[in-house]
Amino acid sequence: MAVDMDIDMIKKEMKILLRGTAEIISQKDLEEKLIESKKTGKPLKIKLGIDPTAPSVHLGFAVVLRKMRQFQDMGHRIQLIIGDFTARVGDPTGKSETRKVLTPEEITENARTYKDQLSLILDPEKTDVYFNSQWLAPLNFAEIIGLMSKYTVARILERDDFTNRLKEGRPLGMHEILYPLMQGYDSVALESDLEMGGTDQKFNILVGRNLQREYGQEPQIVFLMPILEGLDGVLKMSKSYGNYVGITDPPNDMFGKLMSIPDKLISRYFELCTDVPMDEVRKMESDCKSGEMNPRDAKMRLAREIIAIYHDSSKARAAQDEFLKVFSRHEMPSDIPEYAVPDSEKKDGKVWIVKLVELAGLANSKREARRLIERGSVKLNGEKLESPKADIEIKGEMILQVGSRKFVKII
Repeated sequence: MAVDMDIDMIKKEMKILLRGTAEIISQKDLEEKLIESKKTGKPLKIKLGIDPTAPSVHLGFAVVLRKMRQFQDMGHRIQLIIGDFTARVGDPTGKSETRKVLTPEEITENARTYKDQLSLILDPEKTDVYFNSQWLAPLNFAEIIGLMSKYTVARILERDDFTNRLKEGRPLGMHEILYPLMQGYDSVALESDLEMGGTDQKFNILVGRNLQREYGQEPQIVFLMPILEGLDGVLKMSKSYGNYVGITDPPNDMFGKLMSIPDKLISRYFELCTDVPMDEVRKMESDCKSGEMNPRDAKMRLAREIIAIYHDSSKARAAQDEFLKVFSRHEMPSDIPEYAVPDSEKKDGKVWIVKLVELAGLANSKREARRLIERGSVKLNGEKLESPKADIEIKGEMILQVGSRKFVKII
């Protein structure tokens, strides 16, 4: 009877784990590890390696973290590896050129920021945090040669990004070739049962699986999650592309950003970023296609669901109310930041509009500000400004607006 109960439990757990998953190598091995864990009472060790190169967690990265939280809720432990040693190289995956090497100070600060943000998703009580300098830094040259002997050059060059760089005559450093071996050795050092990552990490995680076998360990399960497209619906979500939603973004910002995603991504975001049952998601998708539901309403629910995860339900509802107030009824936002123009920036009481947009923080540079004005995206007190040559007289309070989401009160 107990065996039957365990099998039924494994089936339920697998249904949860398979949601949104891209690939598992192999599903059969995972089921066997889950069964063995139930029998022995020994939790699986679920590994995730992070090179602390970008201290901002967004919804795309959260796809993997949320799946790891599911493993935690099933009683398993997370091995979170802060790659303070591998960050000296930088994961070359998908890169067309050698990465800038981070300083120890940058690594330490990024790692601290990551740990704070990850606690918004992972259970700290079931998360073991390691720095891979613990086992990589002490390796002597003989041990590094031994590690390198476990893998061939031919297999390393199976990575498309390495091969392409060589074909195109672009530099490929020896330290970059070592990166997959270093990441793989993390799995050996911690005897991981399963390693998670995005589909772009498949090669590196397979290296870890092979190295474990070489070192006489049971090879880890490879568990891959999809790469989430950003708000543009084309490129992967990334801070560098500016198409991301950060999990620590203010609720109003999150709502506005999520309402801008292409309709084709609504179901995908529901599947990967929320806990809404898939039968409900498929029903919404069907209703949107048939015209019974406006995609805008589906997006509003999506935004509420996501904001409730990282903030709370009341803030999600308030963000929706604010969105409807500003975008549907074309009213001013409730809370508009203020900017007082310094006298040193005025000439005869006036400021060049391009400079004003930049000073107010509505553009990152004068070039961007000029482009926004020429595109007709800038308004002053509701009136569109079209000439980047205009000088604006600073008198009283004025509302400077860029696009439909950015407002600043000039005082």
